[in-house]
Order: sequence, then C-alpha cells, then structure tokens
Amino acid sequence: MQLISTHICKTRDVGNHGNLFGGVMLAWIDESGAALAAEFAETGKIVTKHISALDFKNAVRPGQLIKMYGKVLKVGKSSLTIQVEARRHSVYNGTQKLVCQCDMVFVRIEGDGEPVPIAPHIRKKLNIEEK
Repeated sequence: MQLISTHICKTRDVGNHGNLFGGVMLAWIDESGAALAAEFAETGKIVTKHISALDFKNAVRPGQLIKMYGKVLKVGKSSLTIQVEARRHSVYNGTQKLVCQCDMVFVRIEGDGEPVPIAPHIRKKLNIEEK
C-alpha cells in the first residue's frame, strides 16, 4: 500500500465523546481514495460509486495523526476498485494502529457525468504492478 495523505485530528473534528467524528473520517477516506483513483486513472474526472462497510477499530483523539494508505485492487471498464486504510500514527515512536479500512469503487466520467472507459494502457498498469 502506498501513502496517499496525512491528516491531523483537530478539536473541531471531534464529536461529543472527544473522539474523531466518523463523518470527518469518511470525508478523509473519500478524498484520499479519489486522489489515488484520479492519479492511477490519469484523469481528474472521477466520482465515488461505492464505499464498503466500515468498522472503526481504534479511536482517534485531537492532536493525533492519521495516515491514509491505498492500493488499486481492480480495474474495470470504467471503474477502479481501491482499498483504503486509515492508520493512527504515533509521532513519538512511529508505530501505527489500524483505525478503519474499506474498499471503494470510483467511476471515470465525461463532462456530462456519464461513465467512460478507462484507457487500455491504464488497465495494463495493474497487471504490471502485480508481477
């Protein structure tokens, strides 16, 4: 998995119990996944179609860092399936704990929002990287 982005949990990001609000985490996951999908598909015209079920494994508190990692699992005709993992990163010793992970599907679109095929050379990239 490659590092996609890093976020810091701020006090404005927490809910009533002092932990990172789940909706904020979902926004970070969606943005990170979209960035990876856009880079891989060589286009800025990418939309989220699906986010799999998501279980929060560890809490995140204000001041803690979250690192987003991802990898492309599958390339379809006009879609990409990506796995995204959020890990809580300790700045003190470099250890990481899994916060949550999910699989996401992104679709390449054209100007009117209709799906368009992903270029053949992009579909081949995944086969090359897996060898």
